[in-house]
Amino acid sequence: MKTIINKHSKEEISHDSLMLLKNHIDLKTVPFSDRGSRLLVYQSEKQNYLYIKLAERLSFLDSQIESYLKRAPFIDELSLLDGNGQKLEYELTSYPHMLELKTRVGIFKLVFQDERTLSIGLPENTNAGIRFLATPQYWKIGGQGGQFKAVRNLSYQTNAETVVNTISPRKRGYAVDFIVKSENDCAITLSIDEKHLSEEVAPFSQTAIFAETRWRNWFDKVPAVDDCYRQTYAHAWWIMANNLISARGKVAYEAMTPSKTSYIGLWLWDSAMHALAFRHVDPVLARNQIRAMLAGQLPDGMLPDAIYDEGVISEIDHPFQGEVTKPPILAWAAMKLHEKDPDVDFLREIYIPLVRWNAWWFNMNDDNVDGLAQYNHPYSSGLDDNPLWDYGMPVESPDLNTYLCVQMGSLALMAEALGIQNESQMWRKRANGIVKRMIKEFWDEEAGFFRAFHGEDPIPVLTPFNLYPLWTGQLPDDIRGKLLAHLTNKEEFWGDYPIPSVARNDAHFNAKVMWRGPVWANINYFFIEALHQIGEHDLAVELRQKTLNMIMAHNNIYEFYNADNGKPGVNAAPIFGWTAAVFIDLAIQASNEV
Repeated sequence: MKTIINKHSKEEISHDSLMLLKNHIDLKTVPFSDRGSRLLVYQSEKQNYLYIKLAERLSFLDSQIESYLKRAPFIDELSLLDGNGQKLEYELTSYPHMLELKTRVGIFKLVFQDERTLSIGLPENTNAGIRFLATPQYWKIGGQGGQFKAVRNLSYQTNAETVVNTISPRKRGYAVDFIVKSENDCAITLSIDEKHLSEEVAPFSQTAIFAETRWRNWFDKVPAVDDCYRQTYAHAWWIMANNLISARGKVAYEAMTPSKTSYIGLWLWDSAMHALAFRHVDPVLARNQIRAMLAGQLPDGMLPDAIYDEGVISEIDHPFQGEVTKPPILAWAAMKLHEKDPDVDFLREIYIPLVRWNAWWFNMNDDNVDGLAQYNHPYSSGLDDNPLWDYGMPVESPDLNTYLCVQMGSLALMAEALGIQNESQMWRKRANGIVKRMIKEFWDEEAGFFRAFHGEDPIPVLTPFNLYPLWTGQLPDDIRGKLLAHLTNKEEFWGDYPIPSVARNDAHFNAKVMWRGPVWANINYFFIEALHQIGEHDLAVELRQKTLNMIMAHNNIYEFYNADNGKPGVNAAPIFGWTAAVFIDLAIQASNEV
């Protein structure tokens, strides 16, 4: 029997979470932001200043799909000044709700007044201020001319007496010096938005209390876990709130970006994984992750790869032009929510859109009409550079058809909850039928795993996705045994850091390259569920603990991890959403076991 040690009250959890995360956030790589906001505050690597980037694609500035990753800060070189206009050195202390900057003239503090507005609290009874470089225009020169475009509006205000207020043109924008006579509870605000600029400057103490209360209320909802998980668990919950953006444009609901540093917008299967964590604190917010993606459904039933303020991504031109979506796991996620917090009205709301989504896969992605769906673009798999796609497209793959089997099983449960028994039976038959077809078409008896095919040719690669049909829970004992032998083979997938995205002994394995070897927490989560489903509980618990340990070993939470040493992957995005969500759900599972 497992003994639960040192459970904490809600009040202890919220207080401890704020303190546990003191200086946990490294602003040189991770932005200080807030729930709903698109403002990102960073600290410069070498110079003693802050800068502010925008978690917006702003595709009207540059239509290149990833140009936002290279865009310069909207506000740069944000420095603190004394009354003589001299730049102040500072010592930074970070909390989830506030930054403190200790200087020789006193402590400056920074919090979010609202999602568009930063409030900088000033030391009392002194003249002090800020200097910054704003770049409100974007420009480029072409062969026959040039363009100037507006980026965002900016307002800076104070509730103190102004001493110095100068704006000077610079090569990259406008330099502002703003010094005020700070008495009691004074602040300077920076408001950035497309239209709605805040000109209200609340007393800083009031704004700071609201900010702290906002975060305490968030952490108050969090279920308790065992002490060994609490530091990373608190950070994971900070990430879940910090990566949320408010509804705007095509983003129809408050929803979570995978990482405000690297993935601006909502991604399809990421949203399903994010919902797993949100169901523990806010079922409505969890459901809105699914609603936000269904709001972008196309007329033919397809769901787009990603949604952002100004549009959707349903086609992409690299490595070749094609429609792009992501694996069909929304129905599975919806039933996870339903298990935790039943809501038949929500199932009724999403059932038909999900049926249309399921139909799209078979109607538009089954060229040989064999009842097995195919990927027509590598990015639709979510496994962008996996070697399964090295041999050409389209590819009929076990992972996709396993997702569809799981989805149809989830649709069966939905139909049953909605009282549509004939459809429930139909979905179960179809789910069973796709397993039989995978065994007939994909199973390689000699190799002992399911092959992926390009045309008639089996693809000579071994990945965990060749073992995915374990998750169907419907395999014969002999096939299941051979798949488990591969999964638990240390030369292939097991070991200290399971499960690599390519078998370790495969010629295509590269522990450093995204989907060609690194470990991904979401894939581990699917296998943990699969192992429990087939009664391999000890293996599931072992994989769960190794996954938790790998994530806990680092100060940040990353997109993927090196399968050889467990370190963050090269170029892996920090504050990554589904890794945080998986950690949360697995930590709760581990803590609640008896």
